[in-house]
Amino acid sequence: MLTVNEYFEGKVKSIAFQNEQGNFTVGVMDIGEFEFGTNTIERMTVISGELTVQLPEEETWKKFTSNETFTVPAHKKFRVKVQEQTAYLCRYE
Repeated sequence: MLTVNEYFEGKVKSIAFQNEQGNFTVGVMDIGEFEFGTNTIERMTVISGELTVQLPEEETWKKFTSNETFTVPAHKKFRVKVQEQTAYLCRYE
């Protein structure tokens, strides 16, 4: 079953799904700055576009572009800056 999620007044939209490889969301972020919280370990891969990310307990921001992945530990918050509409795939562990 697919589950559609919408956050930040529609600026972030995703579709959740499961398969034999695990639990995932695939989505799109519009231009803006967002803060997310995690319940599990999240491995986020940029599909198209670019995300500038401030990972938990880090002061610096790092850019991630197509095919690059970053990992966020469970029960943490992270911030994202989006300069252009960006697609991503997130795996939950």
